[in-house]
Amino acid sequence: MPATLDFSAHRPLVLPPATHAVTPFEVHVPQAAIEDLHLRLRLARWPDQELVDDWSQGVPLDAAKSLVDYWLNGYDWRTFEARLNGFPQFRTRIDGVGIYFIHARSPHPNATPILLTHGWPGSVLEFLNVIERLTDPVAFGGQAEDAFHVVVPAIPGYGFSDKPTEQGWNPARIAKAWAVLMTQRLGYKNWVAQGGDWGAAITTALAGQAPEGLMAAHVNLPMVVPAQLPAHPTDEERQALEDIERYVSDKAGYANQMNTRPQTIGYGLNDSPVALATWLYEKFWEWTDNNGRPEDALTRDQMLDDISLYWFTGTGTSSARLYWEGVGATIRGADFFSSARGGVERIQVPMGASIFPAETFKPPRAWAEAAWANLFYWNAVDKGGHFAAFEQPQIFAQELWKAFRPFRVTTA
Repeated sequence: MPATLDFSAHRPLVLPPATHAVTPFEVHVPQAAIEDLHLRLRLARWPDQELVDDWSQGVPLDAAKSLVDYWLNGYDWRTFEARLNGFPQFRTRIDGVGIYFIHARSPHPNATPILLTHGWPGSVLEFLNVIERLTDPVAFGGQAEDAFHVVVPAIPGYGFSDKPTEQGWNPARIAKAWAVLMTQRLGYKNWVAQGGDWGAAITTALAGQAPEGLMAAHVNLPMVVPAQLPAHPTDEERQALEDIERYVSDKAGYANQMNTRPQTIGYGLNDSPVALATWLYEKFWEWTDNNGRPEDALTRDQMLDDISLYWFTGTGTSSARLYWEGVGATIRGADFFSSARGGVERIQVPMGASIFPAETFKPPRAWAEAAWANLFYWNAVDKGGHFAAFEQPQIFAQELWKAFRPFRVTTA
């Protein structure tokens, strides 16, 4: 029987213990937990109105109230819960931590296994509209030879994976756990990997480690800033450096807090659904390819699916700790975008990238060529932002179909 969840009304879920076995898993949030959320939303104590007529001071009060009103009166968690349970879900214990993952096998026998890693403030949710496009590309205008067996794990401290109880769960350690998942738990001999945001950091670290069977990797946030910045940058390099400076000077407040004091912000994220919702909603505004509103890029239901996943699992604090582990207090300009390299001077595993126009940082191809010894794919697309698979699932799937064609395998 699949494992189910143990809730009380006023605390996050207690996950069933994971073992080395790969155990089927289903999600069920008790009604008492949903009612507790609704009570907290009704009792929200709102701050003063912002003093500007835009988002420059953060989420505007009217936008926040509208989102919360919909969360309370219009949103249905059960719809998302049923959707999650429509995918094969599992848990297994790796390096002392229970790891949750979706494992959707393709109907096409020669499909290539692919590992997809999410970021913050995302979750496995980012890939739900991509999974079927990858497992059965023929149904979405692709070819059978482009099919993948799809594995989507939740980072430790996120979603239905365990929260680490010791320090050290940085991108390099997570990458090692992912290699165990793909080879020892699932038995794949040859496979590829993809990620964005923290998923890009983990995927880059994985490629640097070059575990057995990893044929190639692809990211939609290339972390390839050179150790020595160019003294006389080209126009493309100058634009990338300006993007970094703009991020650090104006957009990195959330990261500075989580890099240095994740426990402090965690009290609000764990106790107040309004604090959690606005903390994440701001990023959906700032990082998506939109026309001024997050809802231009993602529906409210999509955003609240993700926000609710963080709320019911109580992972606001544990997810924030990944910044403390992965970056710490080192955010100084380009350092933030090169923190994933993990001491590897030049990655030898074949690496590819797709560049989405509203991404936070878009490095020039030359930087990737310097960091990656075997750059096999590089393409800029015309729509989408930081949450590439979430915002543009068809474009994202097409990019993976094209990128990984040289690495098709005849047996998984």
